[in-house]
Amino acid sequence: MTPQQPGSRSGSQPGNRPGERPRTELDARYSSALNPRPGAEGVTATDWAEAQRRMRAAEVFWITTVRPDGRLHVTPLIAAWHDGALHFSTGPGEQKAKNLAGNAHCVLTTGHASLSEGLDIVVEGLAERVTDPARQDEVIAAFEEQYGDHITSPDGTFHGFGDSIRTGDDLLFTVAPGTAYGFGRDGQTFSHTRYTFS
Repeated sequence: MTPQQPGSRSGSQPGNRPGERPRTELDARYSSALNPRPGAEGVTATDWAEAQRRMRAAEVFWITTVRPDGRLHVTPLIAAWHDGALHFSTGPGEQKAKNLAGNAHCVLTTGHASLSEGLDIVVEGLAERVTDPARQDEVIAAFEEQYGDHITSPDGTFHGFGDSIRTGDDLLFTVAPGTAYGFGRDGQTFSHTRYTFS
């Protein structure tokens, strides 16, 4: 993984600027546009703003990282969409942290486990540590807004989340999308949207 300068983050790399609108295109090979069903002829790409809204509303994400021997490692976690990137934390001894130390490539996914409704989001990018205290506080606030009592309440599952990052007991990462995908379902209407960040 590329060493990170204090205050830097992957979201500031060229092509991953906060608020940047990616090139959005409907992939007809995997959408109802290829095999139209009644009422599905007008299927369109899912707007990036809607994909971001879904990520801000999601509670469970899955992360895929690469082990040193090339095998994949997949695990659920919480993540917050903030300032043009997804953020997550992990303990330094956890498998995903060990994997990212050798290979920063990862994929984060979230969605709805139904064949007839929902929007699944896939974000591919490079995970980079967030070490700047001011930036950490900003991201912690985003987690608190997204997860509410799960983090802020003394009885919350993730109570103490912010303190564990501030003390270094947990590592905070940011993943700005290099490429993202949206897989939508609405009855018999299916869409596959590709978001490309130049």
